[in-house]
Amino acid sequence: MSGTTTAAAALRRRAAGAGANRWVVLVVLCVSLLLVAVDATVLHVAVPAVTEDLRPGGMELLWIVDVYPLVCASLLILFGTLGDRVGRRRVLLLGYALFGLASGLAALADNAQVLIVARALLGVGGAMIMPATLSILRQVFPDRRERALAIGIWSAVAAVGAAVGPLLGGFLLEHFWWGSVFLVNIPLMLVSLPVGRLLLPESKGDGTGPWDVVGALMAAAGLFGVVLGVKRLGAGSRCGACSPCCRWWRARRCWSVSSDGSGGGRTRWWT
Repeated sequence: MSGTTTAAAALRRRAAGAGANRWVVLVVLCVSLLLVAVDATVLHVAVPAVTEDLRPGGMELLWIVDVYPLVCASLLILFGTLGDRVGRRRVLLLGYALFGLASGLAALADNAQVLIVARALLGVGGAMIMPATLSILRQVFPDRRERALAIGIWSAVAAVGAAVGPLLGGFLLEHFWWGSVFLVNIPLMLVSLPVGRLLLPESKGDGTGPWDVVGALMAAAGLFGVVLGVKRLGAGSRCGACSPCCRWWRARRCWSVSSDGSGGGRTRWWT
């Protein structure tokens, strides 16, 4: 009985690996995740150079920095469920292609608007790559202990990528111009496309659960709306002395002063 169980487990591991060593697959997936994580922070040190070259406004500069993680986080659920429907490797390879094209567009951007669009496309590509890597990882490691180790390595790579981003950006800026922080993605994606097609197994979900596309899009739109409002408030857009937010703040301030006795015990509303 134990021999039969061992043989069945070995057969499952071979089928999951699709002819490739599962640890090699883990390396490919971690390299993909590393690029997505690095791009979240690599631009931070390049902001002064981008500002000097493109002359973006305060609002545009905020979007240049923040639109990538915002779009990526908003679309993770949508592309995760899409991979379950049409194939995780297919979505991952499409993410590779989009990530490489968007990196080239960002590196050659000649104004802030183009750079914002390119960073948003990078976020879409990152949202296609990240959930697919984790889903494929869970497939190629059927053994629970090996899967736990692989997921731990995957999580560590994500954390390391976010920490390495500013270091890599500083090194590239010291020797090249700010667009090099994006160009470094292109050769890696050119290598990842054929390697991923050759080594990574294709898989799909069971397809029995509902695909709430409308809900995912509404969540993404809601998150965009909230962040847009915060950014406009931080940039001072339409927030003058008579704006509702300023009137509310001053009224609260006056109420706090009057409640401690200095205002005669009366709440005085400023106009």
